[in-house]
Formats: sequence, structure tokens, C-alpha cells
Amino acid sequence: MAYGKEIELFLVNGTADSLITAELSNWNGKAIKIPRTEVAACDRDDIKGVGVYFLICQEDDGTDSVYIGEAENVLDRLAQHLRDYQSGKEKYYWNTAVIFVGRDLNKALIRYLENRFVEIAKDCGRYAILTKNTYKNTVLKEAQIASMEEFIDNVKILINTLGYKVLVPVPKASDDTVYLYCKGAGASAKGFVSAGGFTVLEGSIISDHTVPSLETKGKTYFKLRNNLIKDGVIIDRAFTRDYEFNAPSAASAVILGHTSNGNVDWKTSDGTKLKDL
Repeated sequence: MAYGKEIELFLVNGTADSLITAELSNWNGKAIKIPRTEVAACDRDDIKGVGVYFLICQEDDGTDSVYIGEAENVLDRLAQHLRDYQSGKEKYYWNTAVIFVGRDLNKALIRYLENRFVEIAKDCGRYAILTKNTYKNTVLKEAQIASMEEFIDNVKILINTLGYKVLVPVPKASDDTVYLYCKGAGASAKGFVSAGGFTVLEGSIISDHTVPSLETKGKTYFKLRNNLIKDGVIIDRAFTRDYEFNAPSAASAVILGHTSNGNVDWKTSDGTKLKDL
């Protein structure tokens, strides 16, 4: 049985686009969301603590990416990221940092957390992961691992509440799921409407070509299709895992290789269009 969670959100400067803290009841950890533009002037003690952080980026082609890191002084590390970008050492541009600190964290624990968060984010497949190396063999006591896994569960709740699905797995079908199908031009796909948009199932096949309209009118979908191939979500025209698109039309455009109205091109096995369900 799932139980409700009480979360306290505090808009530090009175607006939702500025610094926000988030805390779960009965947990000594804290989430802090801070825009890039506020880091240089920030002098908060809680951000100077030991913790892990997520740098949220959006690439030029519209895809989401994230750098996941750890630091014994998170604020100092964020300032270093800014300096590295200015000097050209860091190529990606992040807009927002989401930080998680806790009273009992230390260097070994945050190394464990960083590695686990990178593993989970890769498995979820929603964001491109910019972190290159993590400490994979951090030795912890059994009790410490249990405590950190609970910390991870709480981070999953808070980072999703703050609007980032980096640690949210792709939805799974249930017993009453209505499946829909999209076919044409060598393509054959199966999926279902999900909370975040539309989920295409593993094994679905995309068309073997794209038409010029996808590169012009639907250029976002064209880039998305290429990124899914580059990231291994699609190999040899087949989806290697379930993947959630933000809308039915995005899914059908990628699959068919041309601009598409997903409400029409997704149909049930008896031919009923999505818009008529």
C-alpha cells in the first residue's frame, strides 16, 4: 500500500523561478533548487554542505541532459562549474541546479549516491547523462547502504516534485491498459497513453526513411529520432526499450518518418482512432 507524503516547499525569494527549498516530513535531508544566475551571489550555509547535485541542461536540439555530481561543499563546486564553462573546459550549459544535502552525509556516502543516481538515470533513459566517471566500488556497511537507498527514494520523490523526471522510470502497462498501434511505410509500433504523454513499447519498428517535411516542419521530431538512434534507444530500426514521448504525435512522427497527427495515426486493434477513445 502506498502512503501519502507531506512535502514543504519554500519559495525563498517569493517567486517560483528563483531559489526553492523542498523538504519531506520525517527526513533530515533537503532539496535546494537554484537557477544558474543566482549561484554567484549565493551565500547560504545549507548549499555549502556535503551533498549531491543535478545540473539540468537543455541541448540545442531540445533534448534534456543532466550532469550528476557530488561535493563536500556543493556551492564551491557549482562555482567551479561556472568558471570551467567560462574558460572553455566545460562545454555544456546548465540552467538550474538541484542539490540534495543531508546532516549525516560524508565523502564515501555521496560517492555512493552519485554512482547510484547515474545508474538510475541511465536506466530511466529520459535524460542524456553528461557525467563521465563515478566511483563504482565505494565500500559501505550494510546499514549505510540501507540508509542511502532510503535517501535515494526520497530524492526521487522530491526531484520529480520539482519538475524533473530524470529518476522516473518509463511507465509500465497495467491489466486494463488500452494498446494502440501505428503502422505505415515499413513501420509497425505498439504503445499506450501514459501519464507523461505516450509510451512506445520495446520491439516497435520505425520506418526505414524520413520524408523532407520531417526535416522542415517537424525538425524537432527529426532531431529526436536521430538522438534516439544515437543514444541506442533505437537500434536497427527497433526500439530496444520502452520509451515515453511527451505526446502521441511526437511518437508517431518518429515512427513514421514524417509529420503526423498522433490522435489519428494511433489506433486500437479494431481501428478506433485515439481521438475517438
